[in-house]
Amino acid sequence: MLTDTALRNLKRKSLTYKASDRDGMYGTVSPTGTITFRFDYRLNGRRETLTIGRYGPAGISLAMAREKLLDAKKAVAQGKSPAYEKQREKRRLTAAKNFGDMTAQWLAGARMADSTRAMRKSIVDRDILPAFQNRLLNEITADDLRALCGKVKGWGAPATAVHVRDIVKQVYAFAILHGEKVDNPAADAASIATLVPKDRALSPLEIRLMSRQMELVATYPTIRLALRMILLTLVRKSELIEATWDEVDFANATWTIPKQRMKGRNPHVVCRANWRCSSRVSMAVPSSAAWPRRGWLTSCTTGAIWSSTAWTARPTTSP
Repeated sequence: MLTDTALRNLKRKSLTYKASDRDGMYGTVSPTGTITFRFDYRLNGRRETLTIGRYGPAGISLAMAREKLLDAKKAVAQGKSPAYEKQREKRRLTAAKNFGDMTAQWLAGARMADSTRAMRKSIVDRDILPAFQNRLLNEITADDLRALCGKVKGWGAPATAVHVRDIVKQVYAFAILHGEKVDNPAADAASIATLVPKDRALSPLEIRLMSRQMELVATYPTIRLALRMILLTLVRKSELIEATWDEVDFANATWTIPKQRMKGRNPHVVCRANWRCSSRVSMAVPSSAAWPRRGWLTSCTTGAIWSSTAWTARPTTSP
């Protein structure tokens, strides 16, 4: 049986030779004096050799080699090849992906709305990749993630910090699903930020007061009308300012917002009856000549209701 003293006293020879230990392990001594621990075993009728590791300050100790030997013998008893498992782990480490590559694959393949994808990509590019892009997946710890989230939170963006944690969690879940043997650091980074509740919704009285006060605001009539339309229809600003006349069905008094412009990716129908709450807003809008020639809303495709100049006239061909 080998001891540390015996190992240090082994002399190198012109040819490699063996020095036996216990339980089937032995050390080989190369012509250069390098001592390597190995273990021979038989599995499924074939002889295999496991290289446990090199002995010395830069390698492993005799005690560590014996611990690895016990693990190898357990694997053989279970019908597994410890030599093959070691080779596979080595290949996996060689081919290990960094966080940036895995995040790109996740963003490209994950199913999500385009608006959600754009939001998450913005957070990835701005907040996550500068810290994690070139690091291997198995190098990022829960402490690293908490530190990054704390930094983002310190900028006054607690909601973004939560998004950072959730994105990292999904990237690692994607990696694990595709065979990466890594722990998910987000699993141990549960508490990131306390979000302040959003402001409450306006009451009907407050909405009426707001509608009246808009008449006193010095702005273009187009802007005032757009704000009133948002109050009456409860659509998003982008859904209103990107509206086109072909979305309006004058016969049935409806405005159908196509799914491509909806956050939920489902078409949304706004009934004209809801617009009758105000005598100032209806489908029969004034001609563009009645409005200022300059506006801030947007410049859309042909047929846009809100153009870069003003509210555009309703098509004369419509009923």
